[in-house]
Amino acid sequence: MTGPLVPFREIVLKVHSRCDLACDHCYIYEHADQSWRTRPKSISDEAISWTARRLAEHASEHALDSMSVILHGGEPLLAGPARLRRVCEELTSALDGIAELDLRIHTNGVQLSPRYLDLFDAFGVKVGISLDGDRAANDRHRVFANGRSSHPLVLRAVELLHSDRYRHLDLGLLCTIDIRNDPAAVFDALAELDPPRVDFLLPHATWDEPPPRPDGSPTAYADWLLAVFDRWSEHGQKVPVRLFESVLSTLSGGPSLTESLGLAPTDLVVIETDGQIEQVDSLKSAYEGAAATGFDVFHHAFDEVAAHPGVRTRQLGLAGVSETCRSCPVVRSCGGGLYTHRYRSSSGFDNPSVYCHDLAALVRGIEARTAAVTVSPALADRHELIAEQHDLTRTLLAGLHDVLDGRGGVRWDEAWELAGVLEASGEGAAGLDHVLAHPYARTWLLDVMEGLRAERPEAVGQALRLSSYVAAAAVRSGLDLPVPADYRDGRLFLPTLGELRVAGPGEDGRVRVRAAGDGLSVQRGDGGERRIVLRGADSPDWLPVRDFAAVGAPRLALDDLDPYRDCFEAPAAPRLGQAAAEAWIESVGGAWRLLEQAAPEQAADATKSLTTLTPTGPGRNTKRSHGYGAVGLVLTEDTQELALGLLRGLRRTRLQALLDLTDLYALDGAWEYAIPWDRNTKAPFSGLLADTYERVGLSFLVPGFLDGVSEALDMMEGAAEPTVGGMRILEALRAEAEGVHGATGMNIPMNAVDQEPVR
Repeated sequence: MTGPLVPFREIVLKVHSRCDLACDHCYIYEHADQSWRTRPKSISDEAISWTARRLAEHASEHALDSMSVILHGGEPLLAGPARLRRVCEELTSALDGIAELDLRIHTNGVQLSPRYLDLFDAFGVKVGISLDGDRAANDRHRVFANGRSSHPLVLRAVELLHSDRYRHLDLGLLCTIDIRNDPAAVFDALAELDPPRVDFLLPHATWDEPPPRPDGSPTAYADWLLAVFDRWSEHGQKVPVRLFESVLSTLSGGPSLTESLGLAPTDLVVIETDGQIEQVDSLKSAYEGAAATGFDVFHHAFDEVAAHPGVRTRQLGLAGVSETCRSCPVVRSCGGGLYTHRYRSSSGFDNPSVYCHDLAALVRGIEARTAAVTVSPALADRHELIAEQHDLTRTLLAGLHDVLDGRGGVRWDEAWELAGVLEASGEGAAGLDHVLAHPYARTWLLDVMEGLRAERPEAVGQALRLSSYVAAAAVRSGLDLPVPADYRDGRLFLPTLGELRVAGPGEDGRVRVRAAGDGLSVQRGDGGERRIVLRGADSPDWLPVRDFAAVGAPRLALDDLDPYRDCFEAPAAPRLGQAAAEAWIESVGGAWRLLEQAAPEQAADATKSLTTLTPTGPGRNTKRSHGYGAVGLVLTEDTQELALGLLRGLRRTRLQALLDLTDLYALDGAWEYAIPWDRNTKAPFSGLLADTYERVGLSFLVPGFLDGVSEALDMMEGAAEPTVGGMRILEALRAEAEGVHGATGMNIPMNAVDQEPVR
């Protein structure tokens, strides 16, 4: 087994090995492993001290910022206040100055009283209580040995924990599922107690000892949980439910929030009352000794335990699940289920979960119920996409301000303050919006942030270009606001406006820029002043960013000046001469008219989002990101080639804009797929999606690009990587592909334009 060891961040510490209830579904007393019978009832002083020492050693070795310790049993309160105080004192003292200690206790609540809660308050111990629902549901399993109900005592404990004095210690409720209980009644009983969280737990079972299914349904547990989910939704999802939130998180590309689901490597280990170190406690359901490692706190460091084969298997993520699970589209959400639930005596743990059908039905059921609210609005609404892209740029700018943390000095503070002045004015805010919405403002921000993270010496100086953006915004707004701006190598570049030579080559300095009539005024330190007409032609000292509206095309910026425009796969071309620019603009107009004829919807869509064209030349480039609205087009007068390049650029920039805002897939690279239009090549999901997205768009001009698209969509729709949003994209792509010339997406010949498809 390869890969680095995963340090333990969560320790389950057994402080007492007996219980005061006789729950018939308890994995400790009622299942295969009966090792509890030979262990001491209460943890010893020596075991406590060595546990504290091992925790501190492990946290220090791995530079952990925090460690969580869950006091457990049996019933941990049976250890008594004095023993629990000793545990809290030792652990707190050992980790002081090394890592933050998150102390918790899981209890049935029967013994809970103010003397315990006062102790827990002193050490910040959060309390989780086991409760299976209303009285009928709870008493189905959680009773005393004589059959007496525990429900009134547990409710008393919850009420005590919810008092003003102790409410801050409340961790929530743990409910073990029994499908014979009414799901709505169970949820209502738990929700009525207003817990900060509810955890629903599947009863521990294996393929040798499967869970009860009274009606024989393979999805009985999913049906029960989905009924709870519906009730939860009806109540406005006010009470957090970890199981549901975990599925929703993974469906959206986020992490799992519980060990029982998802592919995150386990970082939990158990210490028994005798100091023995074991794997996750639920393994006691599998067979005698299943949780054992052979290690103890007296003689072994946690790193030795982390290298144990059983622990390592549970840290392998996707590689640690069965082959059946690896090829299942819901594996990212279910993670193959809890490791214990995979056990079969004939094949060990190399199996899907005994709850496999339930988990698949649960994930798909939640996905079907929430797709409309979990998908980013930007996927379907172009205006929302543009607005969220603009918000992202603003967020990056605010993040840059925080990351600089004063390193920009007076010049940054001055520019930041003037940006605030613009923001406070209607005209100024519009001007600032326009400049920050320029696609290459994003490139500048990302480049600076990367430079600061990499501690590049020039990064702070690049950040100070903010003054140029603020100056350009002030000029655009027409406000009489002088803005100090930096020039480099004798040139002052004002984003979206143009470039002015203010000094000789190699000279750096500052000037004051302000709006002046139909142009701008630039004042040097020596009192000299230049006035520039913004829409004027090129001159030896002034090069404007050209706006153009070729026949049939929307008004766009021809930006061949911005120092951050070199962010496409092909290198940006140098500044075009007037004649070359006019010829290229005419060719772009022809390409646009061809696009309107072949793909009117895409052309109309582009009219609303495309703002900037940048000519590019031959060769390959190290591509960088840019904001939404820019396309780099090859410098050619070939109308057909320009039309394909324009459409290709539009598709690529829109997909990237979506990926900037929402996760369309997760675990990219875990699987590879044979490319249908290039059988000798394999690609990760991201590559297959990007190629397919582009080819569907290009097929409006060259229908042959649809060859293999249907097969690619089949593969991606059956894959594990796509999120709910990703599935929406795939659905839209299929509908789009099927709408091209009434095609189905298979074996379409080249016939619209004499072009071969290229990857």
